[in-house]
Order: sequence, then structure tokens, then C-alpha cells
Amino acid sequence: MNIPEGLKYTKDHEWVKIEGTKATIGITDFAQGELGDIVYVDINTVGQDVSEHGVFGTVEAVKTVSDLFMPVSGKVLEVNKALDASPEKVNSDPYGEGWMIKMELKNAADASGLLSAAQYKELIGK
Repeated sequence: MNIPEGLKYTKDHEWVKIEGTKATIGITDFAQGELGDIVYVDINTVGQDVSEHGVFGTVEAVKTVSDLFMPVSGKVLEVNKALDASPEKVNSDPYGEGWMIKMELKNAADASGLLSAAQYKELIGK
């Protein structure tokens, strides 16, 4: 199981890469494995402010649909358009080509409540 150092994680299995006041968000390798084959990613919150723990979209797998939760408050700037044609990138490369959104952080201090890689490994029992 891939849990890269240098990223932050949530108890809802999203990962966050913070670069200054911007962040890239996706779901973890653990989450995509639990969901199975992802067939559709629906995110229609570009340009919107979404509060921490608010839903910014959904991911549909063969067996289920799951909400995507915002790890920190902020404005959704961009959606990974490549997922429209190739949602399976979330399965094959969740931390690279399978990223979901880029956002502007409302308050960078919010990120202090996120989990480190070691804490996330402990959460999922790895």
C-alpha cells in the first residue's frame, strides 16, 4: 500500500498536498482499493467555497457511490478534467494522474488538524 510521506491525510481517506496557499486533493490508495474499480468522478464545485468536511463531489465505483469530503475550507479552483475520460486513473495512480481538485486554502492553519503519513498508516492499520 502506497502512503507517501510529505502529504497530509484525513480520516475520510483523502490526501492533501499543500503548496503555499494552494492544495491538491485526491483519495488515498487505501480508499481506491476499498472502492474497487472507479467508473465516474462527479465534481461540480469549481469556483465555489466549500467548508471543511463539506462535500465537494462524488466518486462512483462499480458497487457504490461515495462522497468526497473537503479536508480544509477553501475555494475549488480546478478539477482534473482527465478523469472525465479516464476515471480509472484514480485506481492506477491516486497520488499522481488521479488527483481530483486544486483549491485555494481559506486558512492555512486548518491543515494543522490533518494526519501525517505515520498517523494515517496507524488509522488504517498498516
